[in-house]
Amino acid sequence: MQVPSAGRSISFLAMAQPDYVPLASSDRVRPSSRLSVPRGWEQERPAELLSLRPPEGKRFGATGPDLGYGLKLAKRVSERAALAKGEHLEDVVAGCFATGCRRASNFHRAPVVGDMEWAFALWGLFPGAPEGLVAYRRPIFAGAAHDYVRQRQIVDLVQAEAVRVPAGNVQAGLGANWRNWVSAPA
Repeated sequence: MQVPSAGRSISFLAMAQPDYVPLASSDRVRPSSRLSVPRGWEQERPAELLSLRPPEGKRFGATGPDLGYGLKLAKRVSERAALAKGEHLEDVVAGCFATGCRRASNFHRAPVVGDMEWAFALWGLFPGAPEGLVAYRRPIFAGAAHDYVRQRQIVDLVQAEAVRVPAGNVQAGLGANWRNWVSAPA
């Protein structure tokens, strides 16, 4: 077969199966013109997502890259945490990990240690936190390590403007601003 291409001709040799080779009928080359053409496809299922953006709202969470690394960072930051009487470290780590990951995903990146320090500072887990915040935080974090819904509730309590506060400014402004940064439970 000769195919003209920019003033030159290219030769293709057809590789046929020799007649003297025994082949089963299923092994023979089939002409592509006999293959069926697939039907068109449309999104018609009731729960199908029609947009490329994930749904947003309460308890949907926040996705981002490499969030699992944030758990390691949260455990590292938790070594400096000052827990109140009756609080458990695993509950604090779970709640702050979820909060820090929300901040990281808000900036469209993987979590860094600053996100976890921000979360621990925001929830008053470093020494010098206001007593009102500590009393407010204790029942909210109780059992968070074993309850995903509670973790989502903790994250949903943080106001959107608090997510943009630089990590270094949270500890300094906590006494005056924590009621504006963390809303009352619904």
